[in-house]
Amino acid sequence: MTLDRISWPRRTARLALRPATPDDLEALGRIQNLAEVSYWLPSTAGTQADYLLRMGREGLLPRTLVVELDGVVIGELYLHVAAGWAQTEVSDRAVDTEAEVGWALDPAYQGHGYATEAAGELVRICFEDLGVRRVTATAFADNGPSLRIMERLGMRCETRGVRTTLHRERGWVDSTVYALLADEWRGVPLTGDGARP
Repeated sequence: MTLDRISWPRRTARLALRPATPDDLEALGRIQNLAEVSYWLPSTAGTQADYLLRMGREGLLPRTLVVELDGVVIGELYLHVAAGWAQTEVSDRAVDTEAEVGWALDPAYQGHGYATEAAGELVRICFEDLGVRRVTATAFADNGPSLRIMERLGMRCETRGVRTTLHRERGWVDSTVYALLADEWRGVPLTGDGARP
């Protein structure tokens, strides 16, 4: 497992990151069920039983990191490391070279740079600790706060899909894929709070 190769927790200036455990699911489900959060997520947490089933059925718990502030769970990070696309003859060299990341933060803690700080550490983990060559993040094109985090991390918009994604309230909407290569990341300057993305 990818996360097993790293010593936890990881600390930033203000936050602690660690793999989620079953004991975290109540707090994470509560955050995902908040209207401001679930609006942009692929699915709402639903009941606690529904959430537990989905986390297990879709194998999401091993891909989830908890974001803590002073011991309080304030959000989550998503990390999925996979093989990059490759031709058959060289596919062994593409194993675990690409990471997809994501984030969700309790609205009560938004506006303080916590999501950017946590996501920046996740990107650092991807490049420095896991040795991936490319990190991607996907979002609805109208999810301005998430797009701003991607841009603060030095990611660039690679794709804007026109009405590619069905939103439960808005209908067919545009989507975006942002990406960052390891060699690009090494040239990204420090963020405003002095943290390295």
